[in-house]
Amino acid sequence: MRLKGKVAVITGGASGIGEASAKLFVENGAQVVIADIQDDHGNRLAQSLAPNACFFHCDVSKETDVSALVDYALEKHGRLDIVFSNAGIPGGLFSSMADVTLEDLERVISVNVRGAYLCTKHAARVMIGAKTRGSILLTSSMASVMAMPNGPSYTASKHAVLGIMKSAATDLAPHGIRVNCVSPAGVSTPMLIDAMKKSFPSFDKHCADEMLETTMELKGLTLEADDVAKSALFLCSDDARYISGHNLVIDGAFTSCKAFSTANSMDFLPIKSFFDRLAPASSKKIQSEMNGQLAPQ
Repeated sequence: MRLKGKVAVITGGASGIGEASAKLFVENGAQVVIADIQDDHGNRLAQSLAPNACFFHCDVSKETDVSALVDYALEKHGRLDIVFSNAGIPGGLFSSMADVTLEDLERVISVNVRGAYLCTKHAARVMIGAKTRGSILLTSSMASVMAMPNGPSYTASKHAVLGIMKSAATDLAPHGIRVNCVSPAGVSTPMLIDAMKKSFPSFDKHCADEMLETTMELKGLTLEADDVAKSALFLCSDDARYISGHNLVIDGAFTSCKAFSTANSMDFLPIKSFFDRLAPASSKKIQSEMNGQLAPQ
């Protein structure tokens, strides 16, 4: 029970890494406020974890929503120990710097950067006011330490999240508040699958698992949302009581070899090869879609 007696807010908590974290935090004794814009998913998850979880609708790009969220947690539970700013979006994939639209950039920044900043700001407001030696955790990405091909908006946003974390860790240290990041590699979450479906309509979880197994360095397993949740649990618990300003990269050594550094297009990815390992019907259909995506314009 590593979080016994603690109150945690998790944004983007209705699915993927957020859902896995909500379940694990409750399992470890926390009272969890699940925050998301996915009301149906969030309410169902909260009901399944009741009475130790509740749902609060929150669009992290809106300061009024984020401020209301932390105030709600404090009013409901009388304290706030942990804020896990996990909400994020991938933006338009397979876009070069020359093609990305200002609209796409602003949308990604509004959620990934503004959201992380607002969560950190209002967590700090409440924790400082209550003199709570709390923990703030931000979900960044391995894109915070290297460039991702064909995703300039996402890469820029995740580098910015890392900057927010470092600044906040320094600023809040005198108050005993710890601030850290988790930066996972690709995880087979609904967000990843939905993003890939926009380019490859036949893409599903099986495809995502196969793609990640093929493209990542550490073989024999794939990174799961539960793995990231366990890392989040550690950083938010007293086991990490002297860890602050740290970016925990969860990538199975991928960024150690900088595999993306020679990429100038999606052609770099071993994505093409992984289709040969899929079921023939699925492989043929998605390969056709991919050929269209990769065809010279």
